[in-house]
Amino acid sequence: MKRYMTAVFAVLAMLAGYSGSALAEYKIGFVDTAKLMEGAPQAKSAQSKIEAEFAPREKELVALQREIKKMEDDLARDGTVMSESKRSQVERDILSKRRDLKRTQEEFRDDLNIRRNEVLAKLQKDMYEAVVALAKEQKFDLILSQGVVYTSDKVDITESVLQKLKGGS
Repeated sequence: MKRYMTAVFAVLAMLAGYSGSALAEYKIGFVDTAKLMEGAPQAKSAQSKIEAEFAPREKELVALQREIKKMEDDLARDGTVMSESKRSQVERDILSKRRDLKRTQEEFRDDLNIRRNEVLAKLQKDMYEAVVALAKEQKFDLILSQGVVYTSDKVDITESVLQKLKGGS
């Protein structure tokens, strides 16, 4: 954030030194990255891929939770009529399955976070490349993103970048 603010202040200081006619020579744009993340088809596609990739493992977790719940219910219902050794064995089995569930859930969360970060990094790279390509095509001198307090519609090029990400020109 500090880096962005420094850059903004440097640009403002540079622009403050020029007369009004010199300022008209600069073409400045703004990109709302949050809006890009919401609207980019690559983001929606990536989310769908991640969901499909992790759905089988999530189903396994749900099945294991149900199995533990059933074992606990059976123990609560039949525990008083079971032999002490049988009851102890069922309790150990439940405890073991709970540990397995906890470990599997942690692995699932870790793997999911790693995968999301990989996808996010690629998406950010794609968005950056689209912004740079658009800036070069339309001869922008400066494109701002985060750390901007206000932009008018005149300098907001977010929709143009979205079109570029969607494959339009």
